Amino acid sequence: MAPRIGYLLPTREQTMAGRPEAVPLLALAERAARLGFDSIWVGDSLLARPRHDPLTLLAAVGARVPRVELGTAVLLPALRNPVVLAQQVATLDQISEGRVILGVGIASDFPNVRSEFVSAGVPFEKRVGRLLEGMQLCRALWTGKPVSWDGRWKVEGTLGPTPHRPGGPPWWIAGALPASLERAGRHFDGWIPNGPDAKTYGKQWAEIKSIARNAGRDPSTLVGSMYLTVAIDEDVSRADAKLAAYLEQYYGQPAPLMRARQQCYAGPAAGLGDWLRGYVEAGASHLIMRVAGDHERHLEALAGIRAKLGW
Repeated sequence: MAPRIGYLLPTREQTMAGRPEAVPLLALAERAARLGFDSIWVGDSLLARPRHDPLTLLAAVGARVPRVELGTAVLLPALRNPVVLAQQVATLDQISEGRVILGVGIASDFPNVRSEFVSAGVPFEKRVGRLLEGMQLCRALWTGKPVSWDGRWKVEGTLGPTPHRPGGPPWWIAGALPASLERAGRHFDGWIPNGPDAKTYGKQWAEIKSIARNAGRDPSTLVGSMYLTVAIDEDVSRADAKLAAYLEQYYGQPAPLMRARQQCYAGPAAGLGDWLRGYVEAGASHLIMRVAGDHERHLEALAGIRAKLGW
């Protein structure tokens, strides 16, 4: 089966450039949909990497762009009250008529990210527990049945509206450390890493499915995705320079450090096709593409690569 291809909207980049207007972002989403992309994605941060609120922006995308799936890559649920999150996501899923995917993470351990958690009044060290319990609470609320919850949050009540999709949107977890793989196999509906190369991805994806099977789950119901950053240019040195500048501006960290942490491609279109095929052969069925600037050109190039690959 051909993989699904997603496109990440440049909410962070536009904010950094002093252009926070949402209309150009919606136009990019519409352009991606016309070119045949299967999904539109938005990242998340409050203060560490300022950008648009992902759920609000995806609601606008969902109202204007039919058919495509709407995803977060990735949302940080630990920063949010899960009752409020459950209502927001249920509303978004109703607006989009069941097209939402919740890509979620626990947040990377950088000083500015820790500061972001402090600003939100959330203990950074408790983020994993908050994510897991928050997900369970959201799922309980999305049943539409009365909920009596006594944990980190004390909840008595019934949520309405419930999501369009019965049971609510799927949750895909980021991360490729052993604990992340364990969580993916035991608790989540999909996996959305950005770190492993294709060979490692295949091994880790097999491990996740084994963990799911041993936990009494059907591994065939899980979705393997991959978040990738690309700079397409026929001149490799120019592509490398563009990618390096992009990563350093985006993260405020040296480009070699970021390239060691997440998978990036810089070079000609033909090579990118081969690189993407490696992930699909390793088991990825949904590729989420973040592009290093020049979005209109990259969208056209990616659509062309996809056509040549027969996807």
